[in-house]
Amino acid sequence: MPKTKEQKRTILKELSEKISKAKSVVFAKFTGLGVKDNENLRAKLLKEHNEYYVAKKTLFDLSFKDKGIVGLDIKKFDGQIAAIFGYDDEVSPAKIAGQFKKEKEGKLEFIGGILENKFINAAEVANLSELPSKKELYAKIIGSINAPVFGFVNALAGNLKNLVYALNAIKDKKQA
Repeated sequence: MPKTKEQKRTILKELSEKISKAKSVVFAKFTGLGVKDNENLRAKLLKEHNEYYVAKKTLFDLSFKDKGIVGLDIKKFDGQIAAIFGYDDEVSPAKIAGQFKKEKEGKLEFIGGILENKFINAAEVANLSELPSKKELYAKIIGSINAPVFGFVNALAGNLKNLVYALNAIKDKKQA
């Protein structure tokens, strides 16, 4: 059933709010995705504060033109299109969609995205999906910061152990 003009205005307003809040957006073409697969993807995205949204290309086009995104022409994409909005992490939507894409071969395809108010192509989105998440990067940084301290502590502990061994050897020599 076709949507009324009022419903379309509401959708445009919603989309504009989502675009304003999003740090990044990934556009994906989905074909043959069942309801269960769709809901699984939505649930995975929601856990990381992302949102999977499907609307007509015309409505996407109107809402993104209002934001002045450079190089974006949604109408040129063919098939059904979903936008995945990333609210907390720029890489998270691409990463989760990339993992889902690997699990469900041929059912989800990157067609582009928006990062820092610029359109990025499908290859760049695929590259984004291979990057480590913020949590993984934080863990690597903490590990890098901790490594010299850990080495220093081990070096000090080694010297103390050697001192204890030497004192024990002297004690054993005097007792014998």
